[in-house]
Amino acid sequence: MATTSSFHIAVLPGDGIGDEIMQAAEAVLVAAGQRAGFALRLDYQKAGAQHYLDTGVALPDSVLGVCDRADAILFGAMGLPHVRGRDGTEIVPQIDLRFHFDLYAGVRPIRSFAGLPSPLASARAAEIDFVLVRENSEGLFYARGRSQTHGEPGAESEVFDTMKISRQGTTRVCQYAFMLAERRAQQKGRPGRVTNIDKANVFTSMAFWRRIFSEVAAQYPAVGSENAYVDAMALNLLMKPWAYDVMVTENMFGDILSDLAAGLVGGMGMAPSADIGDQHGLFQPAHGTAPDIMGLGKANPTAMLLSAAMMLEWLGERHGETRLADGAALIEKAIGEIFASGKIRPIELGGRHGSQAVTRAVIDEIA
Repeated sequence: MATTSSFHIAVLPGDGIGDEIMQAAEAVLVAAGQRAGFALRLDYQKAGAQHYLDTGVALPDSVLGVCDRADAILFGAMGLPHVRGRDGTEIVPQIDLRFHFDLYAGVRPIRSFAGLPSPLASARAAEIDFVLVRENSEGLFYARGRSQTHGEPGAESEVFDTMKISRQGTTRVCQYAFMLAERRAQQKGRPGRVTNIDKANVFTSMAFWRRIFSEVAAQYPAVGSENAYVDAMALNLLMKPWAYDVMVTENMFGDILSDLAAGLVGGMGMAPSADIGDQHGLFQPAHGTAPDIMGLGKANPTAMLLSAAMMLEWLGERHGETRLADGAALIEKAIGEIFASGKIRPIELGGRHGSQAVTRAVIDEIA
């Protein structure tokens, strides 16, 4: 099949299992491209915690330049627990990329797959299919690099990390959530709904957030809306996760709840994500670098493969190229098929299939 113009993808494998899962993503993207008729130019770049140890720089300006010029950024995993800055925090360039490129919408799809076990006893766990949208540019994460410390280093008396909630930041992420709910409603043939998650009963900033959410909700009368406190949502995600469609929340709340949500469908190895801005998109698995299994072939590449599919879908929408969307659908369908068949189960879910086996099965299904 004739291919479209090649799309330039900045590829940052990162640390730990990052190289392993990125190799899986490349192989699957090539297979999908051959089948659907598109081409990608993968531009590999070095960055991350190990790069910081080697060079003193975690995210070189040259890498930022490549990312800026690329059509999309495909990201593996970065950070190593023992590699920390002078303030004691980990070296995590992915957060820096979010702020640098203003990737304000953290999109975390959560869905169950037939053939894989769930920690939930209810048969309705098979119905789990929602998206958590995390505001990425503000919230408590805004304090990164802006902390106020009182006292001498090593003998501090107190540290202040200030949360930022702005009208602009909250409005745009809520609008993104409602537009996403509209698209999902069209795809699934049922009404969409957005659940706002906050702590408006305690914090003035969160009461402000909720007020803006209500203003945005009024602009989308065809989409249902509701509010929930974050502590109640932590309970509800365990009790009835199948009841939700799209959720939107503050940065730190989204960070915590997205990990909890991943646990509902098998763990972080099943959790893709995208960080979306008006001009750029970064796609990565939601899990960490898992240095304890680095080089052992045990990593589950599913989250990375689903993140690559999200990249194709985003590129297709952005450039009006249906063959990219076709490629995304091929990858998602193949992943669903290999698990539903019962022949493949990742090691982290009690199976015996590592990264290469899962990847080969997906490629065979695509072909």
